[in-house]
Amino acid sequence: VPQLGPQLPPRLTQRPWHLLYSTGRDGFSLRTLYRSGARPDSPALLLIRDTEAQAFGAFSASAIRSSSGFYGTGETFLFSFCPELKVFRWTGRNNFFVKGDVNLLMVGGGSGRFGLWLDGDLHHGGSQPCETFDNETLSHQEEFCIQDLELWGLA
Repeated sequence: VPQLGPQLPPRLTQRPWHLLYSTGRDGFSLRTLYRSGARPDSPALLLIRDTEAQAFGAFSASAIRSSSGFYGTGETFLFSFCPELKVFRWTGRNNFFVKGDVNLLMVGGGSGRFGLWLDGDLHHGGSQPCETFDNETLSHQEEFCIQDLELWGLA
């Protein structure tokens, strides 16, 4: 979180963050993640470590929630620590920021590819270059297994 601070919108840089959801504490469930992060006015920071010890994730200016369509703003971005921090910001090509239901959470998209996706049991995910963020693959592989996942929100 401290390394990501300078990348966040200026209005958020001096605000304290706290852990809303953790697979280590709360189990592996996208439904539980949605319930834990249900603070409509709070931005969200999603941090993931895969089984190959790669760390990456996404920032959303809105709460991570279940939705019928894409939501979010151009402040949304993807990031990877591979090995140093790389941030992938909105390209302006589409508005496919965040979309989720009980089976799948997606961040970024276009042409059938998602910048980051997670399955409903939070065991598997994937990352591909996408039009929304013009990102690199966030993990070493396009599909990965999740070791740890955390969702942070503003206190």
